[in-house]
Amino acid sequence: MHFDDLLVEKLGEFGPYQKKTYFLLCLTSISAGFHMVISVFLLGTPEYRCALPGWSNDTFEIQNEAHRQMINLMIPDSTDETLKYSQCKLIKNNISVACNRWVYDKSIFKSTFTSEQNLVCTDELRTSHASMIFFGGVLAGAFGLGTLSDMIGRKKTLYLSSWLLLISTMAVAWAPSFWVFCVLRFIVGFSCAGLFMTAFVLGMEIVGPSKRVWAGVVIEYFFAIGLVVLAGIAYAIREWKYIEIAVLVPESPRWLLSQGRHEEAEKIIRQIAKGNNVTLPEKALVNLEADKSTTGRVWHLFTDRVLLIRTLIIFFNWLVVSMGYYGLSLNTGNLSGDFYLNFFLSGLVEFPAYTLCLVFLDRVGRKKLHVSCFVGGGLACICTIFTMLYADESLQPITVTLAMIGKIGIAAAFAVIYVWSAEIYPTVVRNAGMGASSACARIGGMVSPYIADVSKVVDGHLGRALPLVIFGGFSVLAGLLSLLLPETLNHKLPETIQDGKEFGKKENKYFPSKSYSNQAFATDDNISTTKTESSRL
Repeated sequence: MHFDDLLVEKLGEFGPYQKKTYFLLCLTSISAGFHMVISVFLLGTPEYRCALPGWSNDTFEIQNEAHRQMINLMIPDSTDETLKYSQCKLIKNNISVACNRWVYDKSIFKSTFTSEQNLVCTDELRTSHASMIFFGGVLAGAFGLGTLSDMIGRKKTLYLSSWLLLISTMAVAWAPSFWVFCVLRFIVGFSCAGLFMTAFVLGMEIVGPSKRVWAGVVIEYFFAIGLVVLAGIAYAIREWKYIEIAVLVPESPRWLLSQGRHEEAEKIIRQIAKGNNVTLPEKALVNLEADKSTTGRVWHLFTDRVLLIRTLIIFFNWLVVSMGYYGLSLNTGNLSGDFYLNFFLSGLVEFPAYTLCLVFLDRVGRKKLHVSCFVGGGLACICTIFTMLYADESLQPITVTLAMIGKIGIAAAFAVIYVWSAEIYPTVVRNAGMGASSACARIGGMVSPYIADVSKVVDGHLGRALPLVIFGGFSVLAGLLSLLLPETLNHKLPETIQDGKEFGKKENKYFPSKSYSNQAFATDDNISTTKTESSRL
């Protein structure tokens, strides 16, 4: 008997035991969401100007009339209409010269790593480099800890990731230099990927086939909770609680079966049965085995014109959706209004985004939902250029509203593309295809800080508007290209390369299925960590 059959026929696909375990796993997603965008606060750049020479207690805020006159005398006006002062120049002997000391506005941030290390002026792009290095750590963790999870098990990898995340996040707070900070943030990204990805996979492996799309989306709510929590407490939380969570979670019985460790798997299966109030017949576990894995290589996706075009479109969608998702979070500082409120809203709007997916994914289909969300969110982002460039301050709440609509669309598209692309890839190359798609998403995340920081190289309101326009434009393009991909809802999915070539062309061959629609997750090989990296990491 296969493990999926045991879940469906005997144990229950999502009984009380699985619900308790799944909830504990979801809690780790809060930590992942927290750390994925915390650089908004760690690397935030307050408004600043050159420090006045000889003024030991100089502050950005004007202290008195004498202080005001000295600032007017020594600090030139900014050529950027969005700034109060020139940031990198001061006047000495009637000559404008570069400065090497600065004072910072403390109305939003009391202190950030950027202000402590003076990562401004000629060093201002270092903040973008630091964010890119963090996402590079996420990429390395996805592959490294994903492979390790297949070798030593989900629980041990989850435990290791939790410890690594705890130690590295505490160390970041005392980083003495920029490069030490970058190394530690790389480790944070590395362990964060392992924590969330392993929890995601383990959650998928303990539920039945018909519940896996649901399980894959609900964990994203907890990721959004991490964003909302971060908006309120910034850098105050430490990860010690998740060490305890890693201890409470059982090993994946599916993984144990795949490793031939049948006695350990049987013990956990009986725990599940007891937790679900199910009595297993004595012969139920006889000849129990994991589903056989059938694998291919990623280059097989480039052997045919149809597969090539579809694969490139999927890769582009993963890159753009990751770039837009993280870019919009990192771009919060360019929006008008309260910085913390805007960040809070950017996390809050993800809840309706994931609800849209749960409600409509199996009703309207993958293509219609993905294209509608991606194109609609992209257009909302593009429209912000009109209010940012041509409207006065009283209309800037419209800008924030449009940006949040864009975040809803892109977050929903992120959830949909994971399910949809897994169903488009033929079974024999699904692992390889999803692994390569995930790598494209990591590249998008690494690019996003540079786009969000365009305002550092383009002055004025245009510089603040461009990131949203870029994210929106690419989102619209990716959404429209998705129209070339086939719908997968209620269709038998392709098994071989030849099936993949014909899929979507001859509907009489790929007839509607009477069974659950998320067939891409029906076998063990489709939920291995090498490819079942969450759409978020």
